[in-house]
Amino acid sequence: MMTTKNLLVELFVEELPPKALKKLGDAFASQLADQLRAIGLINGDSVTTAFASPRRLAAHISHVWLKAADKAVQQKLMPVAVGLDTNGNATPALIKKLQALGADVSNPAAAVAALKRAPDGKADALFYDSLVTGATLDIGLQKALEEAVSRLPIPKVMSYQLERDCALPGWSSVNFVRPAHGLVALHGKTVVPVKVLGLTAGHTTQGHRFEAALSPLMILDADSYADTLRADGAVIASFAERKAEIARQLAAAASKVGGGCKPIEDDALLDEVTALVERPNVLVCQFEKEFLDVPQECLILTMKANQKYFPLLDAAHKLTNKFLVVSNITPSDASLVIGGNERVVRPRLADAKFFFDQDRKKTLASRVDGLAKVVYHNKLGTQGERAQRVADIGALIIEQLRKATVPYTVQAKDELDVLASKVGQAALLAKTDLLTDMVGEFPELQGIMGGYYARHDGLRDGVAIAIEDHYKPRFAGDALPRNHTGSVVALADKLETLVGMFGIGNLPTGDKDPFALRRHALGVIRILMEADFSLNLDAILGNAAKAFGSMLELWPDKEQADFAANQAKLQDFIYDRLAGSLREQGYSAQEVDAVLALRPQRLGDVPKRMAAVRAFAALPEAPALAAANKRISNILKKASEVDAHVSVILLQEPAEKALYAVMQELTPRAQAQLEGGDYTASLQTLAALRAPVDAFFDSVMVNAEALDLRLNRQGLLKTLHQAMNRVADLSRLVT
Repeated sequence: MMTTKNLLVELFVEELPPKALKKLGDAFASQLADQLRAIGLINGDSVTTAFASPRRLAAHISHVWLKAADKAVQQKLMPVAVGLDTNGNATPALIKKLQALGADVSNPAAAVAALKRAPDGKADALFYDSLVTGATLDIGLQKALEEAVSRLPIPKVMSYQLERDCALPGWSSVNFVRPAHGLVALHGKTVVPVKVLGLTAGHTTQGHRFEAALSPLMILDADSYADTLRADGAVIASFAERKAEIARQLAAAASKVGGGCKPIEDDALLDEVTALVERPNVLVCQFEKEFLDVPQECLILTMKANQKYFPLLDAAHKLTNKFLVVSNITPSDASLVIGGNERVVRPRLADAKFFFDQDRKKTLASRVDGLAKVVYHNKLGTQGERAQRVADIGALIIEQLRKATVPYTVQAKDELDVLASKVGQAALLAKTDLLTDMVGEFPELQGIMGGYYARHDGLRDGVAIAIEDHYKPRFAGDALPRNHTGSVVALADKLETLVGMFGIGNLPTGDKDPFALRRHALGVIRILMEADFSLNLDAILGNAAKAFGSMLELWPDKEQADFAANQAKLQDFIYDRLAGSLREQGYSAQEVDAVLALRPQRLGDVPKRMAAVRAFAALPEAPALAAANKRISNILKKASEVDAHVSVILLQEPAEKALYAVMQELTPRAQAQLEGGDYTASLQTLAALRAPVDAFFDSVMVNAEALDLRLNRQGLLKTLHQAMNRVADLSRLVT
């Protein structure tokens, strides 16, 4: 019996794009394995290991057959009436089809006898059984390799020429992520004769550019690949192993520095550095302490983004003047490498200090007029107009808080007056740091630098924090603004973006969302849900739209109508984002659907509604009540307009009298609990309706022939339906 051997395939290339390396390595290995599995050269016992270093993509695949097993295949040919004549002989059409399949038709009668007949729809059909020879590894791997290379998620393709063969005229061009220079394909110890990108497979590769002990490296067999590269090539081929080694060295180097220092945590940076080195060597460097007067966010960003360094933070999470470098070489004397990196970082830090010093020579307030010269969007005006709209929306939010019936944490009038003043000031200044040199160099610092410059200008800390925080939450899991001023400005800023972009039709499509509207919608949701705002979604969206009033007056009537029509799409969009967020938190689709079917306006209540629905669904009465609720919904849909009114004198059947009596007792209690915010207790109170509801449907004819009885019973059900569905639409819980 044929045994399996392990397979190793490596593409040796010039330096690959670091941010894409891990994805390229995983895709190359998985595509190879998928293609080989599809043609039967590996089975479920096979294990695939991906390798990816700056100059190679490779895959080790275990238990690979030299030849796939032959496979019995049955093919439908044609209906019997088409393939055989009235005498049962093969028709020319059948003969031609069999010849195309490679069947022996020298004896047509024997060929027909070998076919099978079976029902196929309304008529019998002819079927041909054959044995398909399994693919050999050299043919199968050739196809798999071509498919894997063509399907790589390459960020940008390069076109390059192969080395010219003097025997052939002209040049041959190849398209790939980077020029490829070597191909290894070993099945055990045997080279598999495959070709790709103008390369022919062999058993040699290259190690580290400067520190390999041998060049080229001979790979004796598939299983010795990683060990050979490590021992003789000074390369850790596995991306995961290299990443773990860098993390280990970073922690060890920080520990030697002492003082509770730790390298900054940044998994994306760690991945990128892992993709830049073949054998890491972590070194400790430092810069002059005078640079620590610059905000640490600026220094950290320039070291990470421009130099790929790991800044060191002390035990209080403050930046130190030391940083870690992951070098790709390991010299006996590292002083030159350390000195070189320290010289390189110094001008970067000096630039940051210069920008910081220059920016502080002008106040944020003096930059406000400059926003009028910066275009935000050709249809939505300048950043100055945008800032004014954010201020107007913030003021409208404060007015809504004044009118709110549910207490807010700063509901008192004098506190709201102070809040309104802070919000107006912060909103007008929030975008001014876009005009500073520091943010011009590092756009990622917008908001953060505004906070620093606001404090330097002597603004109240509450306003400075609001300016710094108004972009929050910027991503999933990010913190919310730290104060009420920041929460209102952040909410206003996100609403301005959403209302404006939706209004002009810039809606997200598929995976494209250039204005980050999904992120803005989730930010609005989180602020409304978590920041203790007693605001109705419909009202705040309407007020945000009002802030565009003066601009809309200048638009043609059709564009104004489109702007208004798109606001309904925005509310749907927000509820869709909310539904996705709740499902990610572990709520079932039925639970989410039940709560959001009512379109709750106060999003701060949604968590309590979700918890109440989950608690209700766990009750033994829940399935029957949900089913009854769905039945009531269907009855009411078929009826004409039903008035939620019950005439006691028209209640005739004992079951309807009993149901009405229980409703009179329970619904006021449930309503009081609902108004008190105890949604769980409200639904649990209504659970006692199960028995009388079941009895009602068992013995009462809702659609009675007498019109007055029918309308009264429908009114009873409408009253019941309203009482049961104030927290959520319980009919959506029916599975």
